[in-house]
Amino acid sequence: MGMIKKYFMPNEYVQSIFQIDIEKLAASGVKGIITDLDNTLVGWDVADPTEAVRAWFEKAKEAGIKVTIVSNNNEQRVGSFSKSLKVDYIFKAKKPRGRAFKQASVLMELKPEEIVVIGDQMLTDVFGGNRRGLFTIMVVPVKKTDGFITKFNRLIERRLLQHFRKKGYITWEEN
Repeated sequence: MGMIKKYFMPNEYVQSIFQIDIEKLAASGVKGIITDLDNTLVGWDVADPTEAVRAWFEKAKEAGIKVTIVSNNNEQRVGSFSKSLKVDYIFKAKKPRGRAFKQASVLMELKPEEIVVIGDQMLTDVFGGNRRGLFTIMVVPVKKTDGFITKFNRLIERRLLQHFRKKGYITWEEN
């Protein structure tokens, strides 16, 4: 069980990115954020950053935190979204494999202990970040609907969440 918890249990679980205290992250030595895009920042079918998302990125920048968007989606989707926020991005990241996380760390010129990973999926974002020893924050998906592969991942995720809850590892509730 130790292995499952080590790899799939996020360090923190919040309702949305807006519940993440940017100032607190910066004060704790965080200098970089690797964030997923679809269903983490906006719904997977929303083309552009919302005003709230723009403000969140601005806040991170003001706090001296670099943000890199790392997504399994295609270049057109990830590129147009990221460019409008003027941030680096990695598309077709093949998460949870580690290459993209390493690439993002190198892009930001930061050490693993200075980076947090934010995402809505346990099997890609949390697993990928935990494997690299990064601090992981899981958010509730922005939208209830998903693409085909993600639907399958969610089934496994629900089982893991139930397991963690039963063991008393997590106390938060999902809406």
